[in-house]
Amino acid sequence: MAKFSRKGKGGLPAINTASMPDVVFMLLFFFMVATQLRETTRMVIVQVPTASEVAKLERKDLASHISIGEPAPMHHALYGTETRIQLNDSFKSVTDIRDFIAAEREARSEADRPFMTVSLKVDQNVRMGIVTDVKQELRRCSALKIMYSSRRAAPSQ
Repeated sequence: MAKFSRKGKGGLPAINTASMPDVVFMLLFFFMVATQLRETTRMVIVQVPTASEVAKLERKDLASHISIGEPAPMHHALYGTETRIQLNDSFKSVTDIRDFIAAEREARSEADRPFMTVSLKVDQNVRMGIVTDVKQELRRCSALKIMYSSRRAAPSQ
């Protein structure tokens, strides 16, 4: 009978890396789809107040955002520290709200225009005078669905 001899130890086979690019591209595609990019740059500091009753907005794509607050520290040299209104990526006055709402309506489809909501992100330390002025201007341009952004109050123990 013949003897079979082993020529060294077998060891572990090498890991097959042929499918590695497929896995990398699947992960890349997943994170590209799942990540939401910020549409506008926040130029004002807004610390929203707490609320006892909070309802979530159903369709965020139908919301137009108006931010009211003190300019961020990097904008203090140019705009000062007075309360400002931010529409999209620039500071505007109350009279510019009508053009903003008209442009937002035109950007929506005809079927979605009646469901458009204006979201007011107002700093908790802002005086109500400017908020009232904004609401009056929204009323003049028939933007009657207004939502105030807030955070949920911490549960009391």
